[in-house]
Amino acid sequence: MFVTTEKILMLVVLILLVALFSSGTAHSAGPAAAASAQKTYQYDRADCNSGIAGPDKAACLREAGAALQEAKSGRLVDANTDFESNRIARCAYLNEPDKGYCLRRMNGEGTVSGSVAGGGILRELKVIVPE
Repeated sequence: MFVTTEKILMLVVLILLVALFSSGTAHSAGPAAAASAQKTYQYDRADCNSGIAGPDKAACLREAGAALQEAKSGRLVDANTDFESNRIARCAYLNEPDKGYCLRRMNGEGTVSGSVAGGGILRELKVIVPE
């Protein structure tokens, strides 16, 4: 699988948009949120025009406009604010008893090693099962 410059650019733009909108001020369609969304849009456009966001100016401007529309309509939300749901969702596909063990690991039981920067976090829970 080859990674193209366009894919990298789209990823960078997406990351920038998520970072810019993660402040939580543009979650409702009220006047203050719309003004904040408009201000963020102006910053995004400036980044697109200056080349900071990457070489594909047209794609950058489209993404900025799309993010503005989503913010104004109240549909642009920060996925990193609902940690409890994320923890539960990680275990949803499992059947019992594995699901219960998974939830226990996600709630901090057991040992944790590794790091995101190192490639991943390993959560381990040792359970003694009677014979």
